[in-house]
Amino acid sequence: MGNRLTQIATRTGDDGSTGLTDGSRVPKTHARVAAMGDVDELNSHLGVLLAEPLPEAVRELLVVIQHELFNLGGELSWPGGSLLKDEAVLRLDQALEQFNAELPRLQEFILPAGTRSSSLAHVARTVARRAERSVLVLAALEPVNQAPRLFLNRLSDLLFVLARVLNRANLDGLGGDDVYWRSERLARRAAAD
Repeated sequence: MGNRLTQIATRTGDDGSTGLTDGSRVPKTHARVAAMGDVDELNSHLGVLLAEPLPEAVRELLVVIQHELFNLGGELSWPGGSLLKDEAVLRLDQALEQFNAELPRLQEFILPAGTRSSSLAHVARTVARRAERSVLVLAALEPVNQAPRLFLNRLSDLLFVLARVLNRANLDGLGGDDVYWRSERLARRAAAD
């Protein structure tokens, strides 16, 4: 990896370019920079979520994910490099299976709502989807390893599941269940019961 920053205001980006880990410079509008920015934004949203009361298992998992996202961002800043390991994707698959097994089957589409922590997980989920799209745009232009694409796809799924878990955790006294979309089909089903 490149040199560690010893000062933040380098002024080297004043011309609209930014440096990559391999020493090359690209425009700040480059697809690689957009993908790096979306991953950074996602990591920041997870930081906000971690500031909330959370079940310890969720907290521990999110801390690991933040480190993996940092690796992913580092890999994106290093054309041809590899930092995110296949084990990171496997860890998300295992967490998905574990947390999803504890949840009831969905009856209908749910809204991104409920407790504050659940809602923050939904925001992070949508940013994960955007980051995934950004990585796919980059992959259409330049080679990108498979692990970042798989990781972001799994992470968005996991954040959906964790949002449901956090509504049920009810740590702030506001949750308890998913917030279902009020569809006509669901209304008919409720009326028939």
